[in-house]
Amino acid sequence: MKLHSDNTQQYQTVTGVDASGVEINAQRYDYSLTLLPEVPPRPWNVTDFDQLTAAHFEELAQDAPDVVILGTGARQRFVHPRLVTSLSSRHIGVESMDNGAACRTYNVLMGEGRKVTLALILERTA
Repeated sequence: MKLHSDNTQQYQTVTGVDASGVEINAQRYDYSLTLLPEVPPRPWNVTDFDQLTAAHFEELAQDAPDVVILGTGARQRFVHPRLVTSLSSRHIGVESMDNGAACRTYNVLMGEGRKVTLALILERTA
């Protein structure tokens, strides 16, 4: 699915997403990553939703976003509240959704000038 935003060329914009990867500013990635509007994509050491730990969310908290959009793969899944304590204690919101919805939501919030982090899990399939 191709995604396009207006007036966001200077920012990191999701331009496409499918089951095997994501495209950011027309560059393809096939691994889990984090993304902020003004920071190039960074690998995120998560290959499966079930391996998420509190340390993964502590890593996201270091960027001090207003909200974290968590792309949980092909389907929406919710993390246990104890895993996101490092975010909630800093009043950072967390929204979980499937990867397509997460990418679209990130683009909208980024386009509104919000300080948003996209944390996208791209699960390896055998």
